[in-house]
Amino acid sequence: MRKVAIIGGGATHCGKREASFRDLVQEAGKTMFENVKNISPKDVEALIVGTAQPERFAFQAHVAPMLAEYLGITPRKVLARTELMCASGQAAIRYAWACVASGMSDVAVAFGVEKMFMPDMAEAQTSMTCVLDREWDGINGLSAPPFFAMTAQRHMLEYGTTKEQMALVSVKNHHYSTMNPLAQFQKEVTVEDVFKSPMVAPPLNLFDCSGITDGAAGVVLVPAESAKRYTDTPMYIIGSGQASIGNAINNLASLTEWIPLKLAVEETLKTAKITLKDIDIAELHDCFTISEIMEYEAFGWAKKGEGGRFIENGEPYIGGTIAVNPRGGLLGCGHPLGATAILQALDVLQQFRGEVPNGRHVSDAEIAVTHNLSGAANVHSILAYSRSEK
Repeated sequence: MRKVAIIGGGATHCGKREASFRDLVQEAGKTMFENVKNISPKDVEALIVGTAQPERFAFQAHVAPMLAEYLGITPRKVLARTELMCASGQAAIRYAWACVASGMSDVAVAFGVEKMFMPDMAEAQTSMTCVLDREWDGINGLSAPPFFAMTAQRHMLEYGTTKEQMALVSVKNHHYSTMNPLAQFQKEVTVEDVFKSPMVAPPLNLFDCSGITDGAAGVVLVPAESAKRYTDTPMYIIGSGQASIGNAINNLASLTEWIPLKLAVEETLKTAKITLKDIDIAELHDCFTISEIMEYEAFGWAKKGEGGRFIENGEPYIGGTIAVNPRGGLLGCGHPLGATAILQALDVLQQFRGEVPNGRHVSDAEIAVTHNLSGAANVHSILAYSRSEK
């Protein structure tokens, strides 16, 4: 198997965009090809598209060949669309990585897009019940906010986690997103602001939740051995992990312990040949504030039940134990489902290159991980990246 590098990419601004699905794809694609020197659409042999619900949000299926057409690509080796709901973008990167690592393709693009704002936003919200098992969970009105609210309630009951501690996650991530020009939310928030935002599902207020978001992003992957033909500063994929325990919430052993994430962390560290202490940046899936708190614990930076104190003590800030979501996270940047993981990867590349503002730059970072969950937190996917070839 060949080693693989990401040599560049491009993205749209995220938020409520007066742009169609097609517009978002072409905007991100144009930026991607402008940013990657010596690669043109005709060079791309494989295109993997990550998008969660274009059939519901944009009323469009058969999107992979459509995106190839929009981007001016004529894939000669692999063309596919992948869906893993909130982790669709990470699945696209993993599959593009496999295409290049196996030798099937020498130039692959992983592209993610979601057009979530609809004329009738009630329909958009209804569509999100498809995230969980519709016949068991969705039919009873369970979607992401009430599920993560139950998770938060249980964590508060078992470990004494507080609303203030959860709000601090939002404060941190909105702070960093004010320095990210691609972010949906560009204003600082305080704990009081979080408390005063509308209640969504107790104990989660609106600012405890990631937003409905339009956005698109793409990255270009090539064999590591040829990466420096295109750029002096490629980013190398060094490992990955993924684990799942089904889809319905009754398959979860516990609301407060994400066993699949622990398994994915173990596999990532093993395949990347690194330890937890080697990681300088962690782009975690903070779809809700409680998610990030539980991820501190599952990764091992905080002991079980102490994720709330971890953020309270400032440990996940730059300069603390681990820089978590210096991009601004999903809470600050928005969550355009299929594009999220690709936006995370692109920001890590920019961190390694020193192309982000000083206020959110992690100096001398060498190793980073990006993490995405999907469904009722029963699927977890991780990619590990390095500034240098290992």
